[in-house]
Amino acid sequence: MKILNNTTEIVKDDLTKTITPGSRISVAAACFSIYAHQALKKELQSVEELRFIFTSPTFIAEKTQKEKREFYIPRFGREKSLYGSEFEIKLRNELKQKAIAKECAMWISNKVKFRSNVTKDSMNKFVTVENESEQFAYAPVNSFTTVDLGCERGNNISNMVIRTEHPGSNEFLELFNQVWNDNGKLRDVTEEVIESISAVYQENPAELIYFMTLYNIFSEFLEDISEEVLPNEATGFKQSIIWGKLYNFQKDAALAIIHKLEQYNGCILADSVGLGKTFTALAVIKYYESRNKSVLVLCPKKLKDNWMTYRGQLITNPLAKDRLRYDVLYHTDLSRERGDTAIGLPIDLINWGAYDLVVIDESHNFRNGGELSGKNNEKENRYLRLLNKVIRSGVQTKVLMLSATPVNNRFYGLRNQLALAYEGYSELINDKLNTKSDIDLIFRNAQKIYNAWSHLPIEKRTTNELLSRLDFDFFEVLDSVTIARSRKHIQRYYDTSEIGSFPERNKPISVRPKLTDKVNAISYQEVYLQIAELNLSIYTPSTYILASKLSKYIDPDSEHARTISQTGREQGIRRLMSINLLKRMESSVHSFKLTIQRIHTLYSDTLQQIEDFIPGSQITVQDIAEGKDFDLDDQNNDMFNVGKKFKIDLRDMDYLSWRRDLKADLDILELLILMIEDITTQYDCKLNELLDVVQRKIDNPINEGNRKIIIFTAFSDTAQYLYENVSKFVKEEYGIINTALITGSVDGKTTLPRFPADLNSILTCFSPVSKEKALVMPNNSDEIDVLIATDCISEGQNLQDCDYVINYDIHWNPCASFSASGALTV
Repeated sequence: MKILNNTTEIVKDDLTKTITPGSRISVAAACFSIYAHQALKKELQSVEELRFIFTSPTFIAEKTQKEKREFYIPRFGREKSLYGSEFEIKLRNELKQKAIAKECAMWISNKVKFRSNVTKDSMNKFVTVENESEQFAYAPVNSFTTVDLGCERGNNISNMVIRTEHPGSNEFLELFNQVWNDNGKLRDVTEEVIESISAVYQENPAELIYFMTLYNIFSEFLEDISEEVLPNEATGFKQSIIWGKLYNFQKDAALAIIHKLEQYNGCILADSVGLGKTFTALAVIKYYESRNKSVLVLCPKKLKDNWMTYRGQLITNPLAKDRLRYDVLYHTDLSRERGDTAIGLPIDLINWGAYDLVVIDESHNFRNGGELSGKNNEKENRYLRLLNKVIRSGVQTKVLMLSATPVNNRFYGLRNQLALAYEGYSELINDKLNTKSDIDLIFRNAQKIYNAWSHLPIEKRTTNELLSRLDFDFFEVLDSVTIARSRKHIQRYYDTSEIGSFPERNKPISVRPKLTDKVNAISYQEVYLQIAELNLSIYTPSTYILASKLSKYIDPDSEHARTISQTGREQGIRRLMSINLLKRMESSVHSFKLTIQRIHTLYSDTLQQIEDFIPGSQITVQDIAEGKDFDLDDQNNDMFNVGKKFKIDLRDMDYLSWRRDLKADLDILELLILMIEDITTQYDCKLNELLDVVQRKIDNPINEGNRKIIIFTAFSDTAQYLYENVSKFVKEEYGIINTALITGSVDGKTTLPRFPADLNSILTCFSPVSKEKALVMPNNSDEIDVLIATDCISEGQNLQDCDYVINYDIHWNPCASFSASGALTV
């Protein structure tokens, strides 16, 4: 007996001594490797025969019950080890596999017989060598590979093999012969082994090599996939109308969304504007409704018709046969206590906890997270109401979020949206993600990195620089719960012959007209200097409350003590109004003048109230939410909905100082009104430049016969001003061209006589092809060529008939301008 430690004395070296010409070798092992044959090629070529038993089912169709799958992957591993085990990668990398396999296959066909155990019974693993005068047994030899021969390192701490001589070796040989001759336990698989090895050196088509490459790259990911999180095609959703209408990239997105919803309970679909997120979401809704799940769609009010159309039995509904039945609520319905929803459900009777799936259109409106407000924190904003009433209560709710711009300038906005999927409890998702850190820590670190990157010199502030700084865990989170593809991605990785090519965007043209060409008139710089002089004390009355009276209005020790302080809510209003004045000046002289006049009236009324001071009279703190000078996004920030009608008794104020400051502002306001009063439309350089641009586009269309123009502005006052002037201009110049107006406060206005000026009718006549006018308004021949609108139509609308967009001013949020342009270039 001899002990081989496979370190200083290895099995391979000992076999070269014991194997002689004419030897008969018997092997019982889990697997066989061509590299083991290569290591002993000289000796094995001279043997009389080699018998090999696969000790576990290999190269046979196993009849294992479905619930017992433990042999499936191990068996595949045993069969694959013919070309080299996982520990023989160094040998495989020498790229000699083809020649080695060919030599081995020829040797096997001449001298080797393979049989496989077909039972579940286990068997000892060993090797015996029979010579003319002596006999040896080596045990244990788990596999006939270079690892067990001692040529390569495996993953075992020790790999000792004992060599036994005659007569002890005879017991191993008798056991082998007994099993070898039992046809009930073994089956010949020699041909299967030869065929498998021969595949290594055969010429294979490029397609097979490509798929094999993909498999080997992604096999470890496939092992993590369970049938439980894959779409169940037995529901028949792939036979639905909506599925048939999807393009290939949309089908991939729908399947991926279902997988992510099942595995992580949530997903953000952040494809670029115009890639059909609504239809992709409808396919997902159809899948869950086919499984008898209840679905709720939350959307901004302005996008109601995008979703209502597909759930009703209407002649305009191309998906009517799918019988979609989801409920539709507005984002703002979450803040309401009573009333009816868009589909007639009484809000106070809705069973909020019964929804299995919530689809949130324009989910970036929930990026600011949850806030409590009001006395004793009794008020929840929309985010918290959604979280508490819908997601955390009742059945487990999955959340699908749709947004082309889920991130504004803070990664926390993305985190807040994702938190809806895990109910705001990070521990519910941490175990599901393949990350080293907690999800909150991942986003906290990502935000720090972004903040540092944003302060780099502009030449270093590149996308690649930011990506190189972000941690891998951050990308793992994005890969797990988001789908974000650009048009370039679709063109590069998908066959786009069915949809055609995306239109090319022309380089933007920037025009910078001066304020006016009137002689001796005011300039932008002079307006800015005057605005900078305003202290806007009309918005900060609590600053003038006497110190002795402050406790009457607020408890200084309260955590909400800042809500009416100089650095609190009122100061925020003052800053916003100051910025708003500048933005309105940038937008149009007309909008700026209206705003200045409204503020002037507010100042005058307040001063008059002070002059007519009556003991006990009160001043009402101005609430920004009630003003007409702000076009706020439909976001989930309710900071200005708290403490409305807050009143201050004039007796508790240093109203004399306040009056002095108000009068100083009033003088500046009167000067501004005087300076811009004479800038009429005739001298408005920006307006006249716009009219020239409109005329050039109509006279020289980008695409033949296309006169469509859409003009975006951030303010409804400016939109109204442009409508009055542009519509008059094009009517006088061209006669047949009609103009329409849409703002958040005006549903619609048009120069078409007797036309139903609602939002959908206007958009249908403006973009008749994309809005399927022939189906919706078959007997209407009206057409609109110029559309003036605020960003109320920048999201969720398809206006691809238009090929020219003008941004009359720049929205404070670039995402709004991005969405607006994306609605056209699809």
